[in-house]
Formats: sequence, C-alpha cells, structure tokens
Amino acid sequence: MKSLLIIEAQKSPEFLERLLRVCRHRGFTVDSINAETANIKQSTHVTLTVCSDRDISLLTKQIEKIVGVTQVATLQQEQNIKATA
Repeated sequence: MKSLLIIEAQKSPEFLERLLRVCRHRGFTVDSINAETANIKQSTHVTLTVCSDRDISLLTKQIEKIVGVTQVATLQQEQNIKATA
C-alpha cells in the first residue's frame, strides 16, 4: 500500500536523517521524497511517499515523536493491485 505524507518540522540539519531512519526501522520503503525549507518560518516541509503492507499509523505515530516535528498528515492511500493471469 502506498501512502502520501505531508510533514512540517522545525528547520534542523539532522531532521531528514532521523525521518529516513524511522521509516527504515518501521519497515516502510521510501518511494519519493521532496523537502523544502522556509527561511522566514525556520521550518522544513517534506512530502514523502512510502510503501508497505503495514498500517500507516505505525509510521505516523513514530514520526510525530521526532524532535521538532510540528505536523504530520496522511493525504492518500493506494492499494497495490495485483493482476492474476
């Protein structure tokens, strides 16, 4: 199942490393990642697409615990469709 996450966090050099480590430890594969920083707000905005058979709440609960994370939102989930012949 693919899930799209939007994450807001305080700007820090180690944030992306922590985020990717949590994804790996929870058994999620990162399909795509886009990160932007806003100097005015001193924040980082990350759009993350992950894939796993596990429930997305297992990941979002852990991301919320990362130091500096202010918001985590799950925007969509897609089920992988397997064709049988």
